[in-house]
Amino acid sequence: MQKLLQIREEDAVAVALAPIAAGETVSFGPGKIVTAREMVRQGHKIALRPIPAGTDVIKYGCSIGGATADIEAGQWVHTHNMKSNLTEHVEYAYEPDVKPLAPCEPETFMGYRREDGRAGIRNEIWIIPGVGCVDDLCMRLAVENQELVERFGLDGLYAFPHPFGCSQLGEDNEMTRQLLASLANHPNAGAVLVVSLGCENNVPAEFKEAVIRTAGDGFSPDRVKFLVCQEVEDEVAEGSRLLVRLAEYAGQFKRSPIPASELVIGMKCGGSDGLSGVTANPVLGRAGDMLVARGGSTMITEVPEMFGAEQMLLHRCVSREVFDKAQAMLNDYRDYFVRNGQPVYGNPAPGNYEGGISSLEDKSCGCVQKGGSAPIEDVIPYAGQIRKKGLTLLAGPGSDLVSATNLTAAGAHIVIFTTGRGTPYSTAAPTIKVSTNTPLYEKKRGWMDFNAGVVAEGMPIGDAAAELYRQILRVAGGEQTKGEAMGYRRIAIFKNGVIV
Repeated sequence: MQKLLQIREEDAVAVALAPIAAGETVSFGPGKIVTAREMVRQGHKIALRPIPAGTDVIKYGCSIGGATADIEAGQWVHTHNMKSNLTEHVEYAYEPDVKPLAPCEPETFMGYRREDGRAGIRNEIWIIPGVGCVDDLCMRLAVENQELVERFGLDGLYAFPHPFGCSQLGEDNEMTRQLLASLANHPNAGAVLVVSLGCENNVPAEFKEAVIRTAGDGFSPDRVKFLVCQEVEDEVAEGSRLLVRLAEYAGQFKRSPIPASELVIGMKCGGSDGLSGVTANPVLGRAGDMLVARGGSTMITEVPEMFGAEQMLLHRCVSREVFDKAQAMLNDYRDYFVRNGQPVYGNPAPGNYEGGISSLEDKSCGCVQKGGSAPIEDVIPYAGQIRKKGLTLLAGPGSDLVSATNLTAAGAHIVIFTTGRGTPYSTAAPTIKVSTNTPLYEKKRGWMDFNAGVVAEGMPIGDAAAELYRQILRVAGGEQTKGEAMGYRRIAIFKNGVIV
């Protein structure tokens, strides 16, 4: 078994695919060896040549930070001898190198054809609170009306509580309203009950208008019902009555063959480790490319986890207009950190460091691997809706809960979530969780859907990607994810403003 991976020929460090003992001599290519001066854990980095203090540490062919001390070949390279080089403001150059993927004939999956022509992969009823004050009511309505699922042959009935919708002002309030409106128009929901209180900042009439505007010509009053609790005597009885009508409507949809070209997947990572960028994320990137080559759509978000890896993305923008939007998105998020008095390099969490990630550049260069190699066709704002086939960049933070919700609201039928540490979290869309390492997959089989750790054990990335792509099609056709089987469904909203 290969124990050390030099990702690019020019890299000064390699990743330990398995623990390396002090004094152990390890090969990292034909005729290339290094002797470990100290123990190096799985996912962590070892120097392949001397790295003088003040010079760049090169991994993925890019700088992932600077050496803070002289580093000898064979030394463990981590936060004790390197640091981030990121700064607050960056000017990007437009140097396009767009390489379209070779097209492939699309397969089909068994999905739901909606009245507006869109495709869904689940036929569920969603209850969406317009304000946190009605969360408990929405959850009660979901629990007390579960019999509708079996009676009308639905895939589920879920409520999505959240704490917002009031005491918010301006753009912050608008972002909450638009995120919820986008969720209400998701094609996995055969029908939706929107529940408002009546006196909140997310004014019911304005929220209703946002839902209708977001749906455009595809809006159907049979598919979406609105309940304002302060306007009825018994909100439980009225909500239950509306749910029966929605179930009657949703129950008419049956699975039929749909081209994979209509599938949209959202790709994210969380609880990353040092193997994320060499196993799970490249596997997901390659699987995403397989979908794009068949005419489908992919999205990545988590903008702060692009910092330091921009050069891996921006040259793939299909036009100057798309490049300019991507550049504005990146600098807007840098400014967001500065406005709040935080360093732009402050992203890696304790678990990331524990798993072998040493800087935000290190994390970002691994993070963007899940974007594959497809050209970047579009850039859309937080809570926006996907508009084009191919790869789209979606503005939004790196928070697992917020980014997964954002991808769903943008139109992802499935969210694919790579992780080296593990998480039970699943969002409103079916969430396929991909482990970066085999020990995690074996330990948390109740959480993890796919093991990309096999790449560290010798399976080619392309073979693992093909298996993941097939699993994506199976989930699109109705196979439950582990999160779905456990009943785990949550949303989270990006809060960016004062609370009144």
